[in-house]
Amino acid sequence: MVVCGDDGLAHRLAAELRGVYREQVTLVVPPSGRRVRQPVVGRARAASAALLDMVNAAVNRTGNADPGGNGGAGRELEATEPTEDVLAEAGVERATALALVYDDDETNIRAALTARRINPRLRLVLRLYNRRLGQHIEELLDQSAALATGGGPGSGSGSTTVLSDADTAAPALAATALVGTSKVVETDGLILRAVERNPPGPGEVADPGLCTLALLSATSNDPAGADGSEGSGEQGPRLLPDAAAVRAATGRGTVVLEQVSYSGPPLPAGRAGVPAFGELFSRRLRWSLAGLAACVVALAVALMVVTGDHPLHATYVTLLDLFSINEPAHNDDVGRQILQLLSGFVGLLLLPVLLAAVLEALGTFRSATALRKPPRGLGGHVVLLGLGKIGTRVLTRLRELDIPVVCVEADPEARGMATARRLRVPVVLGDVTQEGVLEAAKIHRAHSLLALTSVDTTNLEAVLYARSVRSRLRVVLRLYDDDFATAVYRTLRAAHPRALTRSRSVTHLAAPSFAGAMMGRQILGAIPVERRVLLFAAVEVAGHPQLEGKTVGEAFRAGAWRVLALEVCDGERAGGGAPEGARESRLVWELPETYVLRGSDRVVLAATRRGLAELLGRRARQQSPG
Repeated sequence: MVVCGDDGLAHRLAAELRGVYREQVTLVVPPSGRRVRQPVVGRARAASAALLDMVNAAVNRTGNADPGGNGGAGRELEATEPTEDVLAEAGVERATALALVYDDDETNIRAALTARRINPRLRLVLRLYNRRLGQHIEELLDQSAALATGGGPGSGSGSTTVLSDADTAAPALAATALVGTSKVVETDGLILRAVERNPPGPGEVADPGLCTLALLSATSNDPAGADGSEGSGEQGPRLLPDAAAVRAATGRGTVVLEQVSYSGPPLPAGRAGVPAFGELFSRRLRWSLAGLAACVVALAVALMVVTGDHPLHATYVTLLDLFSINEPAHNDDVGRQILQLLSGFVGLLLLPVLLAAVLEALGTFRSATALRKPPRGLGGHVVLLGLGKIGTRVLTRLRELDIPVVCVEADPEARGMATARRLRVPVVLGDVTQEGVLEAAKIHRAHSLLALTSVDTTNLEAVLYARSVRSRLRVVLRLYDDDFATAVYRTLRAAHPRALTRSRSVTHLAAPSFAGAMMGRQILGAIPVERRVLLFAAVEVAGHPQLEGKTVGEAFRAGAWRVLALEVCDGERAGGGAPEGARESRLVWELPETYVLRGSDRVVLAATRRGLAELLGRRARQQSPG
């Protein structure tokens, strides 16, 4: 495996491949003087080396060395850019997979084109923020590989996967900030909805939903025992528990799979067209227009009663009088003359109302692209700090869920400002560390705070100040440094035991999906459970003895993996005969425990990182009893 990158994601991904999948990894990074966020990268490298040492020590104790003799070993190269010579030195020609996770899309695309020419059978994983461009690049590289190898697009060799760390982390960050809002994993029309539930009260029976995915940390006043990190013992979360463990758990919340359904292509969030009538005119002007319309109707009815005209003709004559273009009623009776005078008076009132309507409409259209201010009386909203690439994706997801949001951004030219204008989201421009900025975002009435700027200390300062304003505010921090995140998490839990605190690392959430793609697996998404991650993957049953020929109940391994759904083809079930392109696949949930998994089946799994590595690891399947 070859990993090329210039930030913490590259080191996190290398650590995932070495420590969890036990793969031989070559890591290509810029020289020390040109690395981004040196302290974070250095700590990530140290964590990678420590994890590698732990794995090698475990291998030496058990004597189960892998056949390749590498045991997850690897090397590190320093290069300014992933040129053809650098890729050749990294061994791309002999590699199984290459991950290009530079922060710049152009760098990743250029290196991918070069790598595909060097090794057409190479499995490519690219990190691209531009989703539309990513789709075109994926098709181009797959077509190039198919022509070079002589295989079809589905031959499995030379596959390309384009991922975005922002898209991978955004659902988890958005869901964590909301009480009662499900954690959603969405890909290719598939929606998985996981709901966090509080512990049942005395005499209550917990509803397991479709299945229980995790038991949350036990209630404890000791923050060191309830941080949710791996190695925190029984106090931490327990992923994929069996039925006995769920029944025996007391005082622990659960994460359950409550609802699953198919969804079509996502609709564009927000309207870019004409504003609604209520937004175009003020409330006072709308009442004025309604009053004038009522006067016109009343005058038309009165004229119909006085003259006996047809309703349409009476309305027509009233409008002529209203606009002062009718003949004077000199020779008509007194009632008709009075109605004509009243119609002229209403016409005089109509002129300023129409002028006000035109001015208000022009003002609305002129301010349609301007930033909105938080409205008066706003409450129960989410305050989002930072509109970079992560903040922009989180903002889009929150608005798709119809969650009210107020954004805070210091840079008027930030990446997400255009998205905020399009979605008509209120934005406060200013440095969040300055006094009065969070107050302008109505932090004292907010439901939760999402601190997603690129500076750890800024996020921490904002959270500490927000907690001083409202001690029970739900906060979610984006922190790069894992050691720093753990220390902050424990301290905030100790200081505010009744308020929910979560610290999230984008690289921690994204690395499992990138690693799974490098192993050739379709990772549907990841759901964070406190400081651990639960993965969802689509897997072919064939070639996996832990699944093939076993029932759904026998295939379940507590704490490792669970079969959630079976993919079936309606064309096949209907009796076959339909061309493959015309068959529609769907997922069957709530499989009976007695269903026997066949080699031709394709299932959706929920798994821990180590469980998925054990089930799908390439080297694990290559090992022989001898």
